[in-house]
Amino acid sequence: MITYWHNPRCSKSRAGLAFFEARGVAVDTRLYQKDAPSLAELKQVHQLLGVPALQIMRSKDAAFKELGLTKDMGDDRLLAAMAEHPALIERPIAFTETVARIGRPTEALADLL
Repeated sequence: MITYWHNPRCSKSRAGLAFFEARGVAVDTRLYQKDAPSLAELKQVHQLLGVPALQIMRSKDAAFKELGLTKDMGDDRLLAAMAEHPALIERPIAFTETVARIGRPTEALADLL
């Protein structure tokens, strides 16, 4: 099963969902801003992605600066910030038990099929 952290207001997130739907792939859609992932869940996805936490974060979002976050902070601090402020999480993110991908570009999601 693919879990899909979705923001319906985001065109990239809608495109990713349409990508799966067009292929007949069922996903467990989670509106992550309303049902925020825990720090443990974020750590799990971070590990599956295998990238620095900064790469799964909306660092250009105004909240990033308003919260006093910086690009040179460690992964633990950035993951904690995302757990507290889920709007900072890059979107969309899709994952299984063994692999995760950020849906930018949308074609990156093909790795989950």
